[in-house]
Amino acid sequence: MIPEIEKASAQDIKTFQEEKLKDLLQYLNTQSPYYKRMFKEQNIDINSIHRLEDLTKIPTTTKDQLQQYNNDFLCVPKNKIIDYVTTSGTLGDPVTFALTDNDLNRLAHNEAMSFSCSGVTENDIMQLMTTIDRRFMAGLAYFLGARKLGAGIIRVGAGIPELQWDSILKFKPTYLIAVPSFLLKLIEHAKQHNIDLKKSGVKGAICIGEPLRNQDFSLNTLAEKITSQWQIDLYSTYASTEMNTAFNECEKQQGGHHHPELIIVEILDENDQPVSSHDVGELTITTLGVEGMPLLRFKTGDMVQAHTEACGCGRNTMRLGPVVGRKKQMIKYKGTTLYPPAMDNILNDFNEVESYIIEISSNSIGTDEIYIKIATKTPTDNLLSRIKDHFRAKLRVSPRIEILDKKEIQKLQFPIMSRKPVMVIDKRHNES
Repeated sequence: MIPEIEKASAQDIKTFQEEKLKDLLQYLNTQSPYYKRMFKEQNIDINSIHRLEDLTKIPTTTKDQLQQYNNDFLCVPKNKIIDYVTTSGTLGDPVTFALTDNDLNRLAHNEAMSFSCSGVTENDIMQLMTTIDRRFMAGLAYFLGARKLGAGIIRVGAGIPELQWDSILKFKPTYLIAVPSFLLKLIEHAKQHNIDLKKSGVKGAICIGEPLRNQDFSLNTLAEKITSQWQIDLYSTYASTEMNTAFNECEKQQGGHHHPELIIVEILDENDQPVSSHDVGELTITTLGVEGMPLLRFKTGDMVQAHTEACGCGRNTMRLGPVVGRKKQMIKYKGTTLYPPAMDNILNDFNEVESYIIEISSNSIGTDEIYIKIATKTPTDNLLSRIKDHFRAKLRVSPRIEILDKKEIQKLQFPIMSRKPVMVIDKRHNES
């Protein structure tokens, strides 16, 4: 079922969001210590904000402010909090988010709509291959969303291909929720143990944490590797703890659909102004319907492009293209600007590369250096030369590459307290 507002005209969606925005501003002005203070200090009359375009009168909220004044964003008394989650802290100290009972219901509604967008129905069974503990919002959201939708769910958790396959063969899930590179490990395990992928019963995978597509929505190298061996549909999903909201692909697989009843989206330039249509900018969000810790004009740090043409699925909502990269992880290297996802694509082109980690640092003359550590069963000069040639051909750069033992790389990828693999170590911010 497609919610009526998602089939409405662009103007009707805008009008709908403007009414929701007015409610949010009143709520923040009475309940949020942080925003109440900010409105007063900046002399902002919230009653003068009528249209989405008026949002530019309000300063943006940054991750630094969220870290520094974390408790001031809380809008409810402690006895209203049901669940505590923390962000993964990929680009700084983790931030705590407090969810009320209404927030958990909203989270379930969001994920049920998102799963439905990707074709999941109450007749499906979903296998959850990510953690539901460690104060992790995503795993909880997937569980609540499947329950709301009426789909079955198997909570296996992260890793352990043998246990995953035991559950797949026993319970016959139709959809998997997984990190794409882990699907390659499942394929490898199936080959080694004579498991017939065609008879698995799996129709598709909701993929998290890693990009599946290039900017033109064609499958990237990682997704091509998966689908060439396992004929399942892959659906991208983009979300974050701060948003309490997900953007899932529909069957047309042309970007993640916006849920206008849950979130206002802006894509901003360096001066916090909206970019021109189809330009890349920083995703900036305003949450709607969040009770515990709503956010106003929060800059996510992710560089994205919006697509506003009507989708063939019947929704008229804006769609987010694949994340180009994290703003803080932009690299200026020998006259070229690039982001780590572009390097992921190149490294995934080599079957010999079992795992890798990208390190970014600053050198003595103030420019960026890229150092790539890889694990491989075939450590040869020829392999290193081929990888460097591929980098030069695709990105016009030739980073330093070193072969390490697989266990050393795993230690770097999974530091203590980590809930998901670390693929980029950015040392620049510690060096400055």
